Amino acid sequence: MESTTFTRNPMIAITLLRILVGWHFLYEGLTKLTSPSFSAAGYLKQAKGPLAGAFHSLAASPDMLANANLITMWGLAIVGAFLILGLFTRLASLAGIAFVLMFYLAAPPWIGLSYAIPSEGSYLIINKNLVEVGALLVIFFTGSGRFAGLDRIISGLIRRRPAVAVAA
Repeated sequence: MESTTFTRNPMIAITLLRILVGWHFLYEGLTKLTSPSFSAAGYLKQAKGPLAGAFHSLAASPDMLANANLITMWGLAIVGAFLILGLFTRLASLAGIAFVLMFYLAAPPWIGLSYAIPSEGSYLIINKNLVEVGALLVIFFTGSGRFAGLDRIISGLIRRRPAVAVAA
């Protein structure tokens, strides 16, 4: 991947963006983990997007639903923690993008679709999920964890590691 250098102020802004998005993920994960009644079933059952059939099948299978619940709760919390810490930032960004795109595809804000669970506003194609995908793309492509985060430490350790001599 091509490396781009940004000045200090844009990287501070992008790092702040990473921490804010990370907090959103961590908070969503922790609230689900600490709620004994959390289940993605209602959300999956009301899906009307292009993957609605898959989401409905997932909600109808108790074992698959239990796995989806665990993946959702722990995945959101882990992605959030990694983003806040700047640890494996690019991988966490990709995982976050996957989560948010699934949420978007389950309930896209398209004309003609209405849901039992009301949305926060009236949108046309673009909603907060796609905005968060955009933010995660910025975080992914700028690698802000190497500016301020544990990725910076890991990257420094890897660069300093002496090359291993290979016998000919």
